[in-house]
Amino acid sequence: MSTSWFTPATRMGLSIAVATGLYGISFGALAVAAGLNLWQCIVLSALMFTGGSQFAFIGVLAGGGTPVAGYSAASLLGIRNSVYGMQIKQALRPSASLVPLMAQVTIDESTATSLGQSSLAEKKRGFWVAGVGVWLLWNLFTIVGALLGERMGDPAAWGLDGAAVAAFLGLLWPRLKSAEPVFVAFGAVLVTALAVPVSAPGVPILLAAAAAVIYALITYRRGKPATEHGQRQRVEP
Repeated sequence: MSTSWFTPATRMGLSIAVATGLYGISFGALAVAAGLNLWQCIVLSALMFTGGSQFAFIGVLAGGGTPVAGYSAASLLGIRNSVYGMQIKQALRPSASLVPLMAQVTIDESTATSLGQSSLAEKKRGFWVAGVGVWLLWNLFTIVGALLGERMGDPAAWGLDGAAVAAFLGLLWPRLKSAEPVFVAFGAVLVTALAVPVSAPGVPILLAAAAAVIYALITYRRGKPATEHGQRQRVEP
């Protein structure tokens, strides 16, 4: 392989793609446990393609919520990708014809890999390698996980009925590195706990997400917002 192409950005993008893509096995199995069939899993991963939102969607379904409630929760979590899109467009200055394709693969990993590089060429290389690499492997292993999930039988017998929530918590936990995200998480838990007894399935997570968005809007002027990973260049399966 030519060393002119196999640069640090490429190596970083490939390693992130493999690590993230493998996690698609969990999403596929949990999506089937939440009631989706194989083709629904494939379409969801291919089109939504943002891990946090996907896990939120199937988490709502697993809890008895409606697809509309699940989609709403996923959309609220996906708002962060619009911020990443603006960062990437400013940093890479893509042509108009590439913007739709770039929007599809603008996720935590591709943004972090790109903005972590020093030169424009490496930023572009890191973005595409990580973004396209994660998309391909995530969707491949989603299929693997869904096929495995279909052969497991009753999800409750394997503990998969509550695993979607556990998986989402696994995504959340590494982000709790300072007082502010801990405060937001605690507030979301409190809102959810109060809403569960008096609202329909899926509504509590919407209320918690809305509360987090309101808090972000109120505190926005205190400083520039950090990414999902709590860092300037770090940004969801």
